[in-house]
Amino acid sequence: MQDFFAGRCVLVVSTNYAPEHAGIGPYSTQTAEHLAASGADTHVLAGMPHYPAWRVREGYRGRWRMREVREGVVVHRRRHTVPARQTAVRRGLFEASFLAHGVLAPPPVRPDVVLTQMPTLAGGVLGARIARRAGVPHVVVVQDLMGAAAGQSGMRGGGRVAAVTGGVEGRVLRSATVVAVVHESFVDRVTAMGVPRERVRVVPNWTHVRPPAGDRTLTRARLGWPEDVAVVLHSGNMGLKQGLEVLVETARLADRDGGGVRVVLMGDGHQRERLRKAAVGVESLTFLPPAGDAEFPEVLAAADVLAVTQKASVVDMSLPSKLTSYFTAGRPVVASVAPGSGTALEVERSGAGVVVAPEDPEALLAAVRSLAADPGRCAELGGRGREYVERRLSRQAGLARVTDLLREALDAG
Repeated sequence: MQDFFAGRCVLVVSTNYAPEHAGIGPYSTQTAEHLAASGADTHVLAGMPHYPAWRVREGYRGRWRMREVREGVVVHRRRHTVPARQTAVRRGLFEASFLAHGVLAPPPVRPDVVLTQMPTLAGGVLGARIARRAGVPHVVVVQDLMGAAAGQSGMRGGGRVAAVTGGVEGRVLRSATVVAVVHESFVDRVTAMGVPRERVRVVPNWTHVRPPAGDRTLTRARLGWPEDVAVVLHSGNMGLKQGLEVLVETARLADRDGGGVRVVLMGDGHQRERLRKAAVGVESLTFLPPAGDAEFPEVLAAADVLAVTQKASVVDMSLPSKLTSYFTAGRPVVASVAPGSGTALEVERSGAGVVVAPEDPEALLAAVRSLAADPGRCAELGGRGREYVERRLSRQAGLARVTDLLREALDAG
């Protein structure tokens, strides 16, 4: 590995990068740092840190361009708009501003290979453009399918732009040397865009958090979670596709049915304030800010049940990155998602939880109560999640898959 990458220049294109600690940022960061440690001259073309709060982080505000070195990786940042509210128009401006700045500014380096993370369409276009002009291979890792996302997420005006977004996305993917998808449920949609099946690889995301090591009882006491209350925790981005209204209504039902369950929404996102307003007067619901890296695994492990929710329309365009952290925490997962979706398939394959109908608070509350009443089953499901991580989702295995993609592309090029 060291000899293969020594002297080679790798450019990673990802709008999201450290110090972002949720979503796609940790995967881009750990990939780049791994390549740098393997001897590659590693550069990253990124945006300004803004996720999941959708506010530019202090220290980066007002900057047009930045160059910084983080853990041996040279990070080149470009300014872009950051919409406080998500609509198709605002999201389009976000993408267009990052793309325009990336096109107007000269490429940060002349790479030997370009690796693009595609949670954003602009990143894919920029990565393809840089690779084409340099005459080098382009590897794309599809974290979210943007055309499908526009149509399925419920974003206002999203349906009108889905076809255009999908068309541009298809051109980027068809031009790539290798296309990796994070779940097999994406494969059919990618090949339907005209990408030959032999160029598609399934490369699952890995867990990017450490296993919990603290005292669960002490963590619950510090958080004010009584032992006789079942805590169901959702951690991560509070956006449209998550459909977190179902958890607000689950808490409201718990109030009506005599309590005993507390719903906790931990994280940030452009829907947080709207959810807070919807939850006024709901006693069984608590909001928490994002936990720090050291505290995060302990908070997950302190919950009784970990929740992942999606709108019923979300089927095959996204796989929540939170699942890897949930499995690592060793707690049972309740997935309120569409049956047959990538998220449902992943929870079922892991054996770490149960799937209930999306946007159905009664079904979600019933599943939580059932699990809370059966500690033995909770322990069994949590144990299966940890075993699944060790077997399939370790950081070492995930990073090896990504470097294998780059080796394949360089050998082919």
